Amino acid sequence: QVQLVESGGGLAQAGGSLRLSCAASGRTFDSNAMAWFRQAPGKEREFVATFSWSSGITYYTDSVKGRFTISGDHAKNTVYLQMNSLKPEDTAVYYCAAGPEATMVPKYNYWGQGTQVTVSS
Repeated sequence: QVQLVESGGGLAQAGGSLRLSCAASGRTFDSNAMAWFRQAPGKEREFVATFSWSSGITYYTDSVKGRFTISGDHAKNTVYLQMNSLKPEDTAVYYCAAGPEATMVPKYNYWGQGTQVTVSS
């Protein structure tokens, strides 16, 4: 099992920044990839970004490219999501996920509890 704990959510103004963190513990060696998804009220969960520990490759959904950056600290088993130039439409619960492959589909084995991000206009 892998446990994921997110932190760093909160309230920001449009144009502002937040940094989310996701700390992994447990059997982290079988999780080569970590990702962020988000779910806004009344909407389906959507992919935001993913990061591969082995290759360092990253993927982003189009709506966050150039504004969000995903990165990882392997020593701390922690992945970050730096969110800049925030927009009200970024408001959602953000979920961290871990799995064997960096993919844009929600086929990850482990999920965190989520952290709320609210962006005011």
